[in-house]
Amino acid sequence: MRNKVTGARRWVVKIGSALLTADGKGLDRAAMDIWVAQMVALREAGVELVLVSSGAVAAGMDRLGWQERPKAMHELQAAAAIGQMRLVRAWESSFAEHGLQTAQVLVTHDDLSDRKRYLNARSTLRTLVSLNVIPVINENDTVVTDEIRFGDNDTLAALVANLVEADLLVILTDRDGMFDADPRNNPNAQLIYEARADDPALDAVAGGSAGALGRGGMQTKLRAARLAARSGAYTVIIGGRIERVLDRLKVGERLGTLLSPEQSRRAARKQWLAGHLQMRGTLVLDAGAVKALREGHRSLLPVGVKAVAGSFRRGEMVVCVSPEGEEVARGLANYSAVETQKICGHPTDDIEKLLGYVDGPELIHRDNMIVL
Repeated sequence: MRNKVTGARRWVVKIGSALLTADGKGLDRAAMDIWVAQMVALREAGVELVLVSSGAVAAGMDRLGWQERPKAMHELQAAAAIGQMRLVRAWESSFAEHGLQTAQVLVTHDDLSDRKRYLNARSTLRTLVSLNVIPVINENDTVVTDEIRFGDNDTLAALVANLVEADLLVILTDRDGMFDADPRNNPNAQLIYEARADDPALDAVAGGSAGALGRGGMQTKLRAARLAARSGAYTVIIGGRIERVLDRLKVGERLGTLLSPEQSRRAARKQWLAGHLQMRGTLVLDAGAVKALREGHRSLLPVGVKAVAGSFRRGEMVVCVSPEGEEVARGLANYSAVETQKICGHPTDDIEKLLGYVDGPELIHRDNMIVL
């Protein structure tokens, strides 16, 4: 199964607070530089990379001289606001040493649950990656409330893996991986090298609390692996302090715990699109568009749409039918029903002239579509 790691072309790497802050002693710039050098090597090897970074609250606590993580929301938000500036500046300067640019991306749960904002976030991240920029993602702790917060950056990393359709989620932690018993209490505990993410036996060995700075323990990492598996991503839970950890993963060394999805990425995404969203509208395609979708695996362009029915917003699910009414495909629309009415039948170059802006050249991108 380790060939799934060596062959992965898009990685999401998550680094936890305990690692980033040397267990609360302030940002560990030396360790950050080491991870950055390895991530740069991954980029040079052709891997597309997204970084999910904890540490804002912990960095803020260090600046404020706080020894214990506060419980009051306003204090957490204040610490995050102070620490986020230090955190992103540290990542920026470290990557800049290698000639790479970074981009700060702060998100909340609402950003990834709302279809329109989901598409906007997805388009932005894919554009950044295509520009050889490293997105540095964190939860927007400054504005979130108890009702909408992710709760831990493991969950956030898994949702980002879903968002960008990553092949691999790497969770760097302060343990070497998942063990069959708690290694802090049992010297005979054995590392679990490989397992299925949905294996119920893992629940019994994922106990244990998080450290003083984090919000999640091994249970949240297992839950994250299961979330990532929904879009067909593999997950490695591994010790971030292992020497050359990312380099060694890339070449297939048997380190950490590799958790595999039940389905392939394509099958998992197809199931998600087919079963979890309500149809909001219908697009009637011409014969050329039907052929392009079925035989050419193309995105749906406005020029191939003859008629529009229903009321839908950008990011909502629509069904595509042939001139005879046969269902051909379904997917997430890049434009609302009103906008689609204006541009259907027109070439892509006309979108800006007709709408005054362009959200994308496609009505439905092939990555957000299943052909039936």
